[in-house]
Amino acid sequence: MNKTSIQPQIYHHESQITSHISPWLIKLVYPLTTRLIFPIFFKKIEIIGKENVPKTGAVIIAPTHRSRWDALIVPYATGKLVSGRNPHFMVSANEMKGIQGWVIKRMGGFEVNTDRPGMDSLRHSFDLLSQGEMVVIFPEGNIYRTDDVQPLKRGVAKIALEVETAKPEVEVKILPVTIKYSQPIPERGCSVSVKIGECLTVKNYPGKSSRESSFLLTADLAKSLTMYN
Repeated sequence: MNKTSIQPQIYHHESQITSHISPWLIKLVYPLTTRLIFPIFFKKIEIIGKENVPKTGAVIIAPTHRSRWDALIVPYATGKLVSGRNPHFMVSANEMKGIQGWVIKRMGGFEVNTDRPGMDSLRHSFDLLSQGEMVVIFPEGNIYRTDDVQPLKRGVAKIALEVETAKPEVEVKILPVTIKYSQPIPERGCSVSVKIGECLTVKNYPGKSSRESSFLLTADLAKSLTMYN
């Protein structure tokens, strides 16, 4: 990658946001979800492409966003049971309230304004990826009740490129994940299909400018999500 053409900005900002994964809560939530909640609510959960989930290194998991259930489905399909890792994830600030917010924060979640992502959220993502963690970021931004892949925001690409530029030894990857429910608004008895595509390797996206690289990477991510949709 042309290190002189892309000037990282996120890492110059000190984040006030943190996220924490509670070992005891993880041990409680995973069995509760997989053995009780999922079997009661869903008729079937199909996951294709588990072999594509990296077991080490910095990864941005980039799923389509179709329901609040995605926050449980994505870790189930890519997390501890598949990769041996617990992903952190960006969550809409509206969801980070009360008891739900308390649980989310201790499951690795950190808040983001989906309309205008603040520098703190971006910086925290940068820090996590620089440490070789997995971070879930929904590139469509909001929930859409359709199977069609919606226009992607460039935030995923921007963060990935900044980490790759500042910390090339990290070798960031982006993992495309599509989620489909048998109903537009999931109800008890519905089914879920999760398809995990091959990773995009961020170092393969040099460009004359960070803007050009982010557009190219975002376009390829959109193609991947559409192909696996």
